[in-house]
Amino acid sequence: MEYITESNRISLIVEGEEMAEVTFPETAPGIFTINHTYVDDRLRGRGIASELVRRAVEEIERQGGRVEATCSYALLWLARNRGCEITSPLSCPIP
Repeated sequence: MEYITESNRISLIVEGEEMAEVTFPETAPGIFTINHTYVDDRLRGRGIASELVRRAVEEIERQGGRVEATCSYALLWLARNRGCEITSPLSCPIP
């Protein structure tokens, strides 16, 4: 398994096949919106979606941005892991 970080997207490659992804376009200057998380059915239940969102938040933080989310999974992840209130879009400043 290999995680690939590209411009505003992180994917998981397994045996040469893309099996999961998270996307987080810059929707306003310095604001990145996690708008999509996908994990292939064969890999669900292994914590991969959580890992993708964690990596996305870290990448946004590395860029000095603020994270928002419209993806339902990312909204829940941010509420559980960052103490953000669930609203849509959710805005959670990254220190």
